[in-house]
Amino acid sequence: MQKLQFACILDKSFVIFAQNFQYMLILRTISETQDHLDGIRHNNKTIGLVPTMGALHEGHLSLIRTCSAENDMTIVSIFVNPTQFNDPEDFNKYPRDFDNDIAILKNHPCDLVFAPSIEEMYPFPDTREFRFGTLDSIMEGKYRPGHFNGVAQIVSKLFEIIKPGRAYFGQKDFQQLVVIRDLVRQLDLSVQIVSCPIIREHDGLAMSSRNQLLTEKQRIAAGKINKSLEKAVLLAGKTDVGTLRKNIISEIDSDPLLKAEYFEIVDEETLKPVSEWSDKTVKIGCIAVQVGNVRLIDNIKIS
Repeated sequence: MQKLQFACILDKSFVIFAQNFQYMLILRTISETQDHLDGIRHNNKTIGLVPTMGALHEGHLSLIRTCSAENDMTIVSIFVNPTQFNDPEDFNKYPRDFDNDIAILKNHPCDLVFAPSIEEMYPFPDTREFRFGTLDSIMEGKYRPGHFNGVAQIVSKLFEIIKPGRAYFGQKDFQQLVVIRDLVRQLDLSVQIVSCPIIREHDGLAMSSRNQLLTEKQRIAAGKINKSLEKAVLLAGKTDVGTLRKNIISEIDSDPLLKAEYFEIVDEETLKPVSEWSDKTVKIGCIAVQVGNVRLIDNIKIS
């Protein structure tokens, strides 16, 4: 007999019962969330957080599965954070489909969804300014001024509200991952930042919520981004770093549907540009490509 599936409403909260009769609580307010989690901690349960902006895909789900395997309770936040968008048009067109997100989550190991409004998270302007030295002044920081300050604002708020023991982030946003680790160090937080591998489409394109904004032709062209990164790995050490950077950018730009914003080879921890292959450091190749009006990022370990 097929198990029933239904939902009930408790005040402003929603409880969805999935087919295995495990419930998923949806909370909209900070106070409700904190009250609920206080009870969880009282029972000595471990709490893991997967912060998202919704438009969920397999990349997010891989984080959720890892979180569930390592914690007693898995929390997914869904919030498109306005303070990390330096372009209002980019914020407005960011894909949103909350109902579909919930339909996906109820078939995955998620215990609680924290989905606040902008007014709930920002009842007044957040004027805090964070300093990350050179970590946020290059690559994404250069092309998206203020982006990482907005990331720090929302991530610090989420950590304060939820107080997770672990928080899970994908390696696709590699620079963000390094910045968040520095944020945790600066604020002396006890949360462990867990990085998870990039999940890719069949042609190597890194999974991203923005991929669904691509036209069919743009989507085909975008598959060349990862192929260029793989080529960079093969050519590493066979030409100087500067020449390799220029060659990868030229290869991307040779497709009329693609325009490289940057390709940088940086130190894994400091994000400082690498000038020589002999530098004793783990090297990461980071790229940002404009595909029509859609901006995609990716990275790869080079050596």
